[in-house]
Amino acid sequence: MQVEQLEILDFLRGLRPFESLPAEVLESVVAQVDVRYCRAGEPIVVFGALAEHWYIVRSGAVEIFRRGGTLYNRLTAGGHFGEFGLLRNGLVRFPATALDDTLLYQIPRETFVDLFDRFEAFADCVEVEDRTRLRQVMSRRAEANDLLSATVDSLVHRAPVTLDSRASAYEAAHRMSEESVSSLLIVDANPDVPELPRLAGILTDRDLRTRLIAAGLPPDTPVGRIMSTEVVSIHHNQLVFEAMLGMLRHNVHHLPVLKDHRPIGVVALSDIIQYESRNSLFVVGSIFRQNSTDGLESLIPAVRACFGRMVAEDASSQMIGSAMAAIGRSFKQRLLELAEAELGPPPVPYCFLALGSMARQEQFIVTDQDNALILDDRFEPARHDRYFQALAAFVSDGLARCGYEYCSGGIMATNERWRQTRKGWERIFRDWIERPTPESLLQAGIFFDLDGVWGCTDWADHLRETIVHKASASSRFLACMARNALQRTPPLGFFKEFVVESDGRQSRTINIKRRGTAPLADLVRVHALAIGSQALNSFERLRDIIDAQILPLGRGQDLFDALEFIAMVRARHQARALEEGRDPDNSVDPGRLSEFEQKTLRDAFLVLGNAQKFLKYRYQPGRAN
Repeated sequence: MQVEQLEILDFLRGLRPFESLPAEVLESVVAQVDVRYCRAGEPIVVFGALAEHWYIVRSGAVEIFRRGGTLYNRLTAGGHFGEFGLLRNGLVRFPATALDDTLLYQIPRETFVDLFDRFEAFADCVEVEDRTRLRQVMSRRAEANDLLSATVDSLVHRAPVTLDSRASAYEAAHRMSEESVSSLLIVDANPDVPELPRLAGILTDRDLRTRLIAAGLPPDTPVGRIMSTEVVSIHHNQLVFEAMLGMLRHNVHHLPVLKDHRPIGVVALSDIIQYESRNSLFVVGSIFRQNSTDGLESLIPAVRACFGRMVAEDASSQMIGSAMAAIGRSFKQRLLELAEAELGPPPVPYCFLALGSMARQEQFIVTDQDNALILDDRFEPARHDRYFQALAAFVSDGLARCGYEYCSGGIMATNERWRQTRKGWERIFRDWIERPTPESLLQAGIFFDLDGVWGCTDWADHLRETIVHKASASSRFLACMARNALQRTPPLGFFKEFVVESDGRQSRTINIKRRGTAPLADLVRVHALAIGSQALNSFERLRDIIDAQILPLGRGQDLFDALEFIAMVRARHQARALEEGRDPDNSVDPGRLSEFEQKTLRDAFLVLGNAQKFLKYRYQPGRAN
């Protein structure tokens, strides 16, 4: 061994990742090390490039960046980087630049992967760095994504342009041209705090076109008559991701940004676009421009492209699920608009409900339709049901054409059983909660995730409040729900090996939804009902559960990470199928996962298994018998 290699050997054997390696293995590694010198300011690796080496800092300093350009880490002698890209998709995820004149040891990709696969202590040290593998993976993913880390105030570059509600439309147009803005915040005098005007509405250039010019109103019309009064706003410290979801959910292109209840700026659609290519906001806009079911069906490729792009750009499962659910809601809303245009106005008011993953905002590209109808208490079946049967059929058939399969269990508004009056739904939930049996609740669990998407949506909010209030007070009901939540177990055998399907078309695979994300959502729902959480999304429910301190210390974060990782395995599997021209599904072949992904997936399933044991201990589902 040459003198230079002896010096490398002496340096590496003192570092934690290498100290557990056999001497002959370490000597073999040293023989393959390349030495690289970088001047201060020189890029070492760039985002998206092919990941070819694992790097050890011998001397100098290196800065690691998120892809958006913000600093992620700073390394000095003995630090290592590059493993994340090598273990994921072979592309650089974190660009690196030499801060000072720096000497690096480069270990070839094949050598690093061989060490990682063969030596568990080496792999654990590289992965864990004194934290769990799962926690590290998920925290790195979050930090690498600008949508998850950037707050809305980073998009605010100027104070809001305001106008008094008594001003004319002409003055508004002149002010918008003068300030080069596409929206104005309309304010009223505040009698309580004169120096702090009250936000009364928002006026956009679209409002001027549709509510003034198209309506034939004169230029001196007060802006108070043509502004949008139901203002959707966002707080300055919320995430860019949440701003995007607000625009998706409400189909708006401008969000006032508030700080201490005072507007400090406006976020526009164009501000969000920089964070998401092939933006889901555009898909939603396209949905509402279609005038037929044929037109809606034609958007399937755009929806799939949006899903694939979000996965490829490392969006989190929460971001993907929320965006896809917003797209699904938009399909329902537009189909309901088209249905009412064809059938005429409804004979009595109603609320169209989304159930399950759409209500929880956890929808992916492979999904079925779960929905129901709340009808006004004046509903008379003989007089009115024919209309709502036709309405439900129009929407259900339209959704099927747009890629949302019919529910195999018949949980759709086309089923007469799931078209009920407000009092009828209250009676059904009261029976489920006050006289529960595991059998009666077996299919009913999905109804405890409900959200109004059209019509009198406040009815859904009221019903959900009633459910949560009653459910949290019934230990027998919680025991029944817990028993049902334990029906689907993680696919791990006695020795922690994966248990795969042994026959049928999907042989040697794991149904990642049935054995992973679904049981996680089930157990989170039980805890959420027990503490009276009003949240629908599983991640938001987990935050409430963590705050309620009903789980052992650290278990809530473990569940959060497990749900995120399993969901992303599912999302990547479906995106890969689309890319390869196959029909996407939920059947994941663990053999197609990298060793790193397999280890982390086992960790996530172990978290699920332990969480189910705690569920059994806390709610004693044996009492449900």
